Amino acid sequence: MDNQDSPNRSSTDITRPVPASTQNANGGALESDSFRQPYPGASGNDGSAVVGVVLQSDIGVNTLLTRLKQSIASAREFAAFLKKRSTLEEEHAQGLKKLCKASHESSRRSDNRQGSYVQHYNEVIAIHDRLADNGVQFSLSLHQMHEDLHELASNIERGRKQWKQTGLSAEKRVQDSETLVEKAKAKYDSLAEDYDRARTGDKQSGRVFGLKGPKSAAQHEEDLQRKMQAADSDYASRVHTAQTQRLEFVGTQRPQAVKAILDLINECDSGLTLQLQKFASFNEKLLLSNGLCVSPLKEQAANQAQPSLREVVLQINNAEDLNGYIASFSSKTGQRHAEIKYQPHPSLGPTQQLAPADSRAQPDPSRSNPPGGLRQISHSDQSQVPPSPQKQAGPSDFAALPDPSEQSYPESPHQTTFFSAGGGAHPPPLSRPQFSSPLYSQPPAPTAASHGDLSHPDLPPLRPVFSVSLDDLLKRDGSAIPLVVYQCLQAVELFGLDVEGIYRLSGSAPHVSKLKAIFDHDSSLVDFRNPESFFHDVNSVAGLLKQFFRDLPDPLLTHEHFQDFIEAARIEDEVTRRDSLHAIVNSLPDPNYATLRALTLVGKTSIVLGCD
Repeated sequence: MDNQDSPNRSSTDITRPVPASTQNANGGALESDSFRQPYPGASGNDGSAVVGVVLQSDIGVNTLLTRLKQSIASAREFAAFLKKRSTLEEEHAQGLKKLCKASHESSRRSDNRQGSYVQHYNEVIAIHDRLADNGVQFSLSLHQMHEDLHELASNIERGRKQWKQTGLSAEKRVQDSETLVEKAKAKYDSLAEDYDRARTGDKQSGRVFGLKGPKSAAQHEEDLQRKMQAADSDYASRVHTAQTQRLEFVGTQRPQAVKAILDLINECDSGLTLQLQKFASFNEKLLLSNGLCVSPLKEQAANQAQPSLREVVLQINNAEDLNGYIASFSSKTGQRHAEIKYQPHPSLGPTQQLAPADSRAQPDPSRSNPPGGLRQISHSDQSQVPPSPQKQAGPSDFAALPDPSEQSYPESPHQTTFFSAGGGAHPPPLSRPQFSSPLYSQPPAPTAASHGDLSHPDLPPLRPVFSVSLDDLLKRDGSAIPLVVYQCLQAVELFGLDVEGIYRLSGSAPHVSKLKAIFDHDSSLVDFRNPESFFHDVNSVAGLLKQFFRDLPDPLLTHEHFQDFIEAARIEDEVTRRDSLHAIVNSLPDPNYATLRALTLVGKTSIVLGCD
């Protein structure tokens, strides 16, 4: 067999490709200087040289595609920011214009100030209207920037997808051809080794069987030589194909893809930078325009007669507006009234004879025990109190209430010593401090309306009693116990102690409303010692009393002491609980204490009579 068919010679004669991972700057089969293309930034300092090496490598296209994707994402992010900012500016500007329009229309109403105020106030509104116009223009500019940047990002994205497909497809074709070269080389090496063993006499035991029967050694050697030559030709052709595709990819396709992707990156970054510069410029323009609206330059203000916001506000003359408004009513003043003088009647002159002494009016027996004449009595002298003329078995016409002239509350004999459940004596609680005013002043004599005409529920509230605090009633009327409380308690004691459910059963709502209107009009018109004054309906009197306490702004026991009463009621020891409650009651305001004491005395009398 000829030596030209030996596998060693064929192996050295066939030029094999250099793998991509072994390419270096010294040159090789696939990376000679004749196929190198200049890349943007590939010349210059060491940093640019490193960039050129990365771009010429197999990861160059993927690296640029990732960088381009980041540029597109940044452009879209800023476009979204511009859109939101544009929306906010537009809403602010439109809201400001609506506010200016509404304020301008409101300033024209007659219930607002006129004169210099309305004139300069409209100028202030006009300045804000110009600020709104600047905001609208700024919003439109931002919206246009958003559309331009969004369109740029969309175009760059389409270019990225196109060059991604082109560059990666070419790179994949080169990788596939190199894979086929590796497979052809492996087949070629395997056949060459078999042929070398058959040619050197390294024979296997037995005979080789083929499709047509057993083969001899010579036939087997020829068969291996033929297969090796076919594999060698296939290997050589695939190497040539891979070299051609590699040279085309490195010399043409990759530089084109790299250059196109770099152009897209530069275009996207330049467009984003341009929009950022425009955004900064528009912000400066907005602030400058607003500043000129609020405070124009002196030269501009002199030429266009546009005062600043501060100057407009300072031109408002309050004194001139007030004087002008008052002077506008000069035509309605009319003539001055004649001076009022006191002119006594001739019958009251010094020649009038005095009436005889015995003909003077006798005191009204009905006022012998006035509403304010409250006196302190003890349980020891209750038997000496004369009975009421209306009720023989009833109490003494509210005699248990304290006397206002005394201005103090002496303790009853039964209060001098307190006994606990175990029989031990305890010291008496602290005495109530004296009032600075009498408990109740002397009321005027009841008029005819107090006994007869109560059919006017629409009387004007000249001196309201309901929904007025006890402290205010004390300051106004000079009495610690409100007259409505005194009258109601007096009616209940005189006419309601034998009525079942006096405070539980509701009275007539119309009666309560009429009585409330009369008390709010003038409390002196009411005298509940006559049952006709409350329509012979004691339950309505009780309902009126409950309504008065419901309408108090501050309850009888006050919001301030509410928690103190709760804590005192939780004390388990009976004596300590009693003393604590007594101390809290003593700390109540004067009108609250007096009213509570009156209620307690009337209630105690009712309980005693009920037990009898």
